[in-house]
Amino acid sequence: MKVKAKATDKVNVSSAFPRLAVPGLLLADLLALEASLLLGYATREVLGFWFPAKVPLEVLRSVSLALLIFPFGYALAGLYPGYGLVPVERVRRQVQLTFVSFLVLISWEWLFLREGWSRGVLRLAMGYALVLVPLMAALAREVLVRLGAWGAPVVILGAGKSGALVARSLRAEPALGLRPTAFLDDDPAKWGVEVEGLPVLGSLDLASHLAQKGFRYTVLAMPGVGRERMVDLVNKLPFPHVILVPDLFGVQSLWVSTRDLAGVLGLEVKKNLLVRRNRLLKRALDYLLGLPLFLVSLPFLALLALWIKRVSPGPAFYAQEREGYMGRTIRVWKLRTMYPDAERRLEEYLERNPEAREEWLRFFKLKDDPRVLPGIGHFLRKTSLDELPQLFNVLKGEMSLVGPRPFPRYHLEKFPEDFRALRRSVPPGITGLWQVSARSEGDLEVQQALDTYYIRNWSLWFDLYLLARTVWVVLTRKGAY
Repeated sequence: MKVKAKATDKVNVSSAFPRLAVPGLLLADLLALEASLLLGYATREVLGFWFPAKVPLEVLRSVSLALLIFPFGYALAGLYPGYGLVPVERVRRQVQLTFVSFLVLISWEWLFLREGWSRGVLRLAMGYALVLVPLMAALAREVLVRLGAWGAPVVILGAGKSGALVARSLRAEPALGLRPTAFLDDDPAKWGVEVEGLPVLGSLDLASHLAQKGFRYTVLAMPGVGRERMVDLVNKLPFPHVILVPDLFGVQSLWVSTRDLAGVLGLEVKKNLLVRRNRLLKRALDYLLGLPLFLVSLPFLALLALWIKRVSPGPAFYAQEREGYMGRTIRVWKLRTMYPDAERRLEEYLERNPEAREEWLRFFKLKDDPRVLPGIGHFLRKTSLDELPQLFNVLKGEMSLVGPRPFPRYHLEKFPEDFRALRRSVPPGITGLWQVSARSEGDLEVQQALDTYYIRNWSLWFDLYLLARTVWVVLTRKGAY
């Protein structure tokens, strides 16, 4: 046992600044809440020109103290630090708790204080907080990740294909806060080797030693073992958090909840897009955000159209037929970023460049695309502003703000039919999971995986999260060319 225990000595469970995670998140939340109050007060002062009302500055002192209570609610919801929460679920809890907490403050003011506080300032502060609290928390996590102060070490039980997949997935999402550190496996042939760059320390008997060293999370990724062995492991593992990975790859992973069926463990899989109410909510979000965005975009579209016509003769807008909801053909509008003879230029370029042809067949995009207009074309593509006219498609009901991209038919033909049928079950979108995660850097396999994940795991919170991520991706021009 001493020899085995030595294998665990080389595993480091600490981070560079191990105690910064909770204080960092707490500070970010408090800054966001107090900043929201100041912005709410400043906005109310500006609105006072049209809606006169005297709001004494002393109001801020008592309200700012009341805001200090909010983090207690966040803590009870498991947000400090909230390791293992996917960003969508984290945003959902933050927004709901912030909304309810402000409603309590407003009700308290109305029932007991009677104009002691300003309900107008509170309502405006709530509006700002619903945006600033998730935003500041996301920035804080990003800083903590860069400092090496975010995440808890995780030991993965099972060094097979499932375990390797878990390690890759956790590494790809550092914001999740679960840092794969080592493997344990009962197969002696795997001891001492590395899987996904992580050591296989030895058998599952070493679990107790790792728990003593500070490991609190383990992922049981051994779907091939028998039921009795699995139950025995779950009952005996000395970790506070045991995450079981069942043999259900390909099934949705968000919005799955456990059910106690008279002592029998059940998993409820919610297929949200099959519920008519959810589809109506998604459509309402499209109109609620799409209409003002379309109106605001009109002057920009006019300026961009003039720029295009100055660089290249011909129409500034063009429409391309794409496959839409339920397989219907729709005309998707875009600002023109290519020469009028783009197809001829592409064919000639691919004939001269075998490497470019291989790139085209894999991504259906080219980093050095001969069809793109100089200046304006590259600008529109890097900023994704060429997609702005599709807000018109959204208002017509042909597209959604968020969804799988409406690919051309030659692109869709490269996918299997079952995936194409899945795509037809939802309206195509201006942005989506593929755009914010991979964009032009994702090949056909990546596109299929991300679109499938979005469709199977859809929720209104997921759409709001992807819209917020889209703004960040566009500003940073990640993966665009």
